Amino acid sequence: TLFRSKQWYQRRVAITAGDPQAVNYVYLKVVGGEVGATSSLAPKIGPLGLSPKKVGDDIAKATQGWKGLRITVELKIQNRQASVSVVPSASSLVIKALKEPTRDRKKVKNIAHSGNITMDDVIEIARTMRTRSGAKHLSGTCKEIIGTAQSVGCTVDGQPPHDVIESIQSGDIEIPEE
Repeated sequence: TLFRSKQWYQRRVAITAGDPQAVNYVYLKVVGGEVGATSSLAPKIGPLGLSPKKVGDDIAKATQGWKGLRITVELKIQNRQASVSVVPSASSLVIKALKEPTRDRKKVKNIAHSGNITMDDVIEIARTMRTRSGAKHLSGTCKEIIGTAQSVGCTVDGQPPHDVIESIQSGDIEIPEE
């Protein structure tokens, strides 16, 4: 049995060490500014030879600007080094544009985002989300963002989001091409 376990260990080391030039991407949903549970990180990044506690601290540092919001984080792992980048969703960008005060997740539940965002905010968010959008033009991406604003529960320029979408379609509101 000793020989068998040694073989298993050698195979395991070969898998984790791998090619130093190989790049692995791991995507995680985390709460911004908080160190997540290392028990949820360990199965994803442990086999790649990284310390879950250190990576958790790096994630918390990189997401300080998104305190209290659930966002997606991309871990780029190369040569046993992890670099963290935030991949914000449309809803988290809309909620951030509302400029609400940070809240304690554990105490305040089911918050209603009843604020107002400007059309300039919508266009800025649409430019950020442009690469991940399925729309052909920026106006289509703006409509996607306004639909997200409707589901979040906020208004756009003081109007209900659906009315703004209809005025974009009719041509009353001009959206720049890029």
